[in-house]
Amino acid sequence: MTNFLTTRLNATKALFPGLLISILIALAAQFISEHYGAPAMLMALLFGTTLNFLSEEGPCRAGIAFSARPVLQFGVALLGMRISFEMAAALGWPIVALVIGGVVATILFGMSIAFLFGHGPRFAFLSAGSVAICGASAAMAISAILPHDERTEERLVFTVVGVTLLSTIAMIVYPIVAATIGFNTQFSGVFIGATIHDVAQVVGAGFSISEETGDIATVVKLIRVAMLAPVILVATIVIRRLGGKDSTGKRPALVPTFVVGFVVLLTLNSLGVFSTDITEFAAELSRWALLTAIAAVGLKTSLREVAHIGFPAISLLVIETLFIGTITIGALLWMAG
Repeated sequence: MTNFLTTRLNATKALFPGLLISILIALAAQFISEHYGAPAMLMALLFGTTLNFLSEEGPCRAGIAFSARPVLQFGVALLGMRISFEMAAALGWPIVALVIGGVVATILFGMSIAFLFGHGPRFAFLSAGSVAICGASAAMAISAILPHDERTEERLVFTVVGVTLLSTIAMIVYPIVAATIGFNTQFSGVFIGATIHDVAQVVGAGFSISEETGDIATVVKLIRVAMLAPVILVATIVIRRLGGKDSTGKRPALVPTFVVGFVVLLTLNSLGVFSTDITEFAAELSRWALLTAIAAVGLKTSLREVAHIGFPAISLLVIETLFIGTITIGALLWMAG
């Protein structure tokens, strides 16, 4: 028993330097975000890549790897506490069907055209899933279940940077698009929530129109976040059936633990088990866990290698973004008419 405790204590101590540097980068990124308006996820990623040498042989390596995976999965699982079935019912099932249909259609579209840009199914699913569901958070969750290889971190960093930049542009442009088309308050909220990638930018764009639009946009966005669990579950089953293995020869778990946690917490929240204070605390804890994880992903990645992914990859992200925006506008115009 004593030997076991000593071993666990030593293992925990080994994680501390890398975990600490990841948290410090997350704190720095949040400071920049609060004081200068830059996206916190993007800042954490970029700060991390500048310190890439720390993830090589040395005392920080184990803690950085821990931050990039278990901490990430913990943060994704906690996202379940932000969502409830009641949110979907309040919007009406036609809107829910539109949102779910947009997610599925975008993933299938991205998977179908990726070969035209010289990319295989891994980057296709990573990019399309992040555009369809919830930007950087979805990208990190999807990357966690895809078979790993030597380019896993590069693809993830590129996707996170791409969807964050596109979300920031959309936050400015989409309220203008909604006004130009003539969408009312509800449809403006649905359009923004169903098309912008990251939650923070959805909130920014929605509340820039009105408080009601912001509320609707946030709920619609959280329904997209809820699609993370079924999408990852289906993807995991497909990967196992196809015999997908990572660089160590391991197959992904049939049902990833963090997906189980996500579903359990979502269900409990729908049943009213958690108080408002607990859900707000969980949402904040999830945000910090994901910010720490993306800092660690940045630490594990060389920007020089990311640059090799090239123009075709950003073109694919842009086209997927235009696709989900276009089909959402078309569906809303059809519902209005």
